[in-house]
Amino acid sequence: MSLELDGLAREVSIPYYEVALPAHDSFHANRVRDVALRLANECEGTVDRDVLAAAAWLHDIGRPAERTGEIEDHDEWGAGEAAALLAGEEVSADRIAAIEHCVRAHSIRSSSPEPETLEAKLLFDADKLDAAGAVGIVRLACIVGERSGRTGEKYAVIDDSSVQRAATADGPDVALLREWARERLDELYTDPARRLGASRWEFTESFFARFADELGVEGER
Repeated sequence: MSLELDGLAREVSIPYYEVALPAHDSFHANRVRDVALRLANECEGTVDRDVLAAAAWLHDIGRPAERTGEIEDHDEWGAGEAAALLAGEEVSADRIAAIEHCVRAHSIRSSSPEPETLEAKLLFDADKLDAAGAVGIVRLACIVGERSGRTGEKYAVIDDSSVQRAATADGPDVALLREWARERLDELYTDPARRLGASRWEFTESFFARFADELGVEGER
């Protein structure tokens, strides 16, 4: 894989992540890049690794602006912004179009288009895999914390709401994180991602079983 486009995408994306919250920062983008390339190495089809790596760096550049309400859809906005950034660096039109599609289609939201290329599917899968396993549990907890102050949004508490304690009776329990992880793993497109997802889910399940044991309540097994 050429480092030119990969390095360029990293360089132009980093300023956007400087004000990002932990769940969608440059470290997340880097992890998604690394996992996406790992999945590509296990795929039978031909993968443009330059496009995939660049799209991974750029896929969440719109997250900070979406969080502050400056834009409504970080997928759509990020795709356009990525295209403009790369055009200014004289990247070829066909590669820009491929990266733009990857960014636009990376989200699990119902409004997002279906990933049509192998690169887009691998980016989608790598992004979702970052919501499972040890790192994924921490990321999802960060996301819950980000949303907890917004009117009408769900939030999690560090306890089980079935236990009658005043501090937790009005909120959903931390199992919301488990539901989010399972939802994302159920949407994976590629076989390598499903295999890795199964391993990460095994850890996720064991974590929540241990979590329930430590609380002294019956957990889902």
